[in-house]
Amino acid sequence: MLIEQLAIITTPKYSFPQPSINMLLPQRFIELSILSLKHAKNQPFQLSQQVFQQDNNLEQQIETTQIKLQPTLLKPRSEETLVAAVDTSSIKIGETSKGMIIAVRGAIIWKQKRNYRYLRFGPFIFHVTEQNKKEVYNALYRTYSISSHEHNHNCSPSILQMPTRIASLLERWLQDTLSRTVSNGLVLFDGSLTSGIAETSTRQMKEILGNARKRENIVLAFSKMTNLRFNGYLITDVAFGYKPPYLFEINGLKPKPPITLLGDVYVARLTRGNYAFRLDIDREVPSKQKVEAVEKLMGNDLLIQSYPETLRLAHIFCTFTANEVIAIQHFIARKYDLRIINRPDMHRLLFGPFGKGESCS
Repeated sequence: MLIEQLAIITTPKYSFPQPSINMLLPQRFIELSILSLKHAKNQPFQLSQQVFQQDNNLEQQIETTQIKLQPTLLKPRSEETLVAAVDTSSIKIGETSKGMIIAVRGAIIWKQKRNYRYLRFGPFIFHVTEQNKKEVYNALYRTYSISSHEHNHNCSPSILQMPTRIASLLERWLQDTLSRTVSNGLVLFDGSLTSGIAETSTRQMKEILGNARKRENIVLAFSKMTNLRFNGYLITDVAFGYKPPYLFEINGLKPKPPITLLGDVYVARLTRGNYAFRLDIDREVPSKQKVEAVEKLMGNDLLIQSYPETLRLAHIFCTFTANEVIAIQHFIARKYDLRIINRPDMHRLLFGPFGKGESCS
């Protein structure tokens, strides 16, 4: 297996990604990153390494009713099909006297002819404060909305929500990029095809899925975690009693407006063992093609613990390692003359060995 980094410039042999990609949003990320960090100059800087997780608020507004009890049994299809995946991550680098410094990064992985190749976008580093959060967020949202023909809602998240919301904007842009560049392939998303909030508006997600269908791609979205339940059990924990690989379709889901389901929802158990995932497949794709898409995935990608290797690599290549965080912390401290300080951990100070710190409070 070969993992290869590829520049954005195309070559005669490999035509992905295409030079027609709209790079306006990444350029805006860089501009706002530099501008926001300039306002952090000469401030005290408390180091941190806190990963922000995407929440499941969308799933909490969906009621589960029933599971189709007859499984769809699967057989791998060996015809060569390109498999591409995208993921993003965000992390808190540290705190200043006015706000916090965060970093976001995205990765695209694709497999073709037994080789994995990747593109990384970022890290993009921002100094987010109560004073600039609206300006930063709305500027990024407007830039993305121009490319998707949608107007800004003129809203901004709280400062604690900024890392995941900025990462979500980057992720939507990467998903849109994949949908416009890959042809006759399988496009894998991390998460679901549920929409209805600012960065996952129904119109934008419909546009992404529509662009994928125009290029004869099929979008498959894998959720590592789910809150959907059947008879009190998580849908991925239900014991069906069948030998994998198989799909079980979830019927009768009732989202609460404005939440919208743009995909049919399945429980996918693609390898032996107890690992299963929620799998959303573009609702506009015919049922037969949905099944064939999963079978092509099984025949073209490594599947370990029922999870595609392309999506696993997308997560790995966008996630920040401890060494990278340390490097970012010291770079911005030197570049912008930040004074690194070590504030006492009040949990440890007050509770001794029983204090777990801010990330576990």
